[in-house]
Amino acid sequence: MKRIKIKELLELEPIGKEVLVKGWVRTFRNNQFAALNDGSTLDNIQLVLALDEFEETLTRKINPGTALSARGEVVESKGRGQRIEIKVSKLEVLGESDPEHYPLQPKKHSLEFLRENAHLRFRTNTFGAIFRIRHAAAMAIHRFFDERGFLYLHSPILTSSDAEGAGELFRASTLSAKHPPLTEDNNVDFSQDFFGKEAHLTVSGQLEAELGALALSDVYTFGPTFRAEQSHTTRHLAEFWMIEPEMAFADLNDNMDLAEEMLKYLIQYLVDHCEKDLAFLDNRLFDEEKNKPADQRSPMRLLEKLKFCLENDFERITYTEAFDILRNSKPNKKKKFQYVLEEWGADLQSEHERFLVEKHFKKPVFLYNYPKNIKAFYMRVNEDDKTVAAMDILFPGIGEIIGGSQREERLDVLTSRMEEMKIPEEELSWYLDIRKYGSCPHAGYGLGFERFVQFATGMGNIRDVIPFPRTPGNISF
Repeated sequence: MKRIKIKELLELEPIGKEVLVKGWVRTFRNNQFAALNDGSTLDNIQLVLALDEFEETLTRKINPGTALSARGEVVESKGRGQRIEIKVSKLEVLGESDPEHYPLQPKKHSLEFLRENAHLRFRTNTFGAIFRIRHAAAMAIHRFFDERGFLYLHSPILTSSDAEGAGELFRASTLSAKHPPLTEDNNVDFSQDFFGKEAHLTVSGQLEAELGALALSDVYTFGPTFRAEQSHTTRHLAEFWMIEPEMAFADLNDNMDLAEEMLKYLIQYLVDHCEKDLAFLDNRLFDEEKNKPADQRSPMRLLEKLKFCLENDFERITYTEAFDILRNSKPNKKKKFQYVLEEWGADLQSEHERFLVEKHFKKPVFLYNYPKNIKAFYMRVNEDDKTVAAMDILFPGIGEIIGGSQREERLDVLTSRMEEMKIPEEELSWYLDIRKYGSCPHAGYGLGFERFVQFATGMGNIRDVIPFPRTPGNISF
């Protein structure tokens, strides 16, 4: 008999039919009732073992974590909390689990404890829900761009360029770590390395995506990126996934239109396809925060926050307008902000971004036309020569969720910006070529996938929304 997944079984409710299910035991009560879960859904199926029908040597092996195969008839449940259950006729233990050592006992575990046992945390309700939502979000991203004619471009993971110019790079080398070859001036001789030059892990697929867009019109990348930042915050990872669309013949307004449309599409897709998982995480967050002081709680419940972003058109204001609002705000005047704003040109912090969204406008916000001195070299310089055509989207509870810009298509302006920021032209000659041969206005943005999943699940720590987090001092698995 072919196995049926528990999600499908609960949807079909084939009462009177014989089925085969397989999964892991969550609980086993009275030597008779086993709650089985296979990860396909938040819900368990109850297995009913008639007393005296199964050998004690078999039932003694049924513990939390045990892998079972169970065959039997689907019947209406007499107990509370489930509509159907399986009256088991044949049972097989596929993998035992020692209750004395299995870390995930039937009780509430802290997120810190589960991070320490991250190899097993997928088996909990919380992390099952998170990773089903993460999967749905990834599927929605591909559907969104495919429906709009974008081509999925695989940008390189190994690269010789620093797209952000930030220098926070992981080096990739085959040279000896203890005794690398040296040049005459005692520097590492990368000409003898695998690629014949210094290489590292990518920080962004954007520059390569621009090459694709200026031939294929609309492309997007969705892949891993790496930042060697010594950051221990709840919002940063050393390895994370980025979605980066690039559009030819597009300006900043086109960019903002696409970004807003995409975020609403993703949220609606999750609301439509992950109802039970979202409701579970909504209640989890509420229970976790109800004993906290009011100023430490999330501004909205999870489902309320998702609907907030769906039901409101995003406000669009310039950096200068936002700066004036923030500088004149009560928290700034009373020095309640950790970073008090005084001079135009300051980089806005998460506390400023959340004030604009949650307190001032009470809707998601686009900020655009940022000071050029705090933005990357590839962003299009505006006519005032002080700002660039850059935009960020600010969301409740998290601040910036998307960053992007119209790209600088004018060769002379781009080379001038690179000179200002001390970025050598020879390393990006291929990037400059697309400004020499058929250049055109184009634009794009980046969405940190984990930042979005963190927003959509209400999790407070970004390490809890990626299967295997990579952070300073942590590279388990």
